[in-house]
Amino acid sequence: MITTSDDDALSSAATVIDREKPSRKSMLRGKRILIVEDEFYIADSLAMDFADLGAEIVGPAASIDEAFELLGTGETVDWAVLDINVQGAMIYPLAAALRRLGLPFVFATGYDHWMIPADYQSVPICQKPVDPASVARLLAR
Repeated sequence: MITTSDDDALSSAATVIDREKPSRKSMLRGKRILIVEDEFYIADSLAMDFADLGAEIVGPAASIDEAFELLGTGETVDWAVLDINVQGAMIYPLAAALRRLGLPFVFATGYDHWMIPADYQSVPICQKPVDPASVARLLAR
């Protein structure tokens, strides 16, 4: 049987646990994420989901050229989420540029791991549909 004092203790413990648990909104607070995805609905969904986690969105870029333009503006980018095949072009030149800049990125794709060139086998792959919280955990490593 739970008494009133037991109930108060449980309530206090729950409050402490809630304070210690980070909110979803703070998961990516202050991070600027470049999204490169040519399918509008996927790009829009990713942008909304990352924003819900507290991120600021750069883009989304619907082409590799547009992504390079965004990088060239001097906008701060902390991380990037890249589709591999964007409007029929492979994303690897942009991935190489991000590596040179020291920016972490993941591939968000339907491609199998074995289809990725050897130079990019170490890049985390998130199969579509992408779970933004999982991407955040991967990029935070």
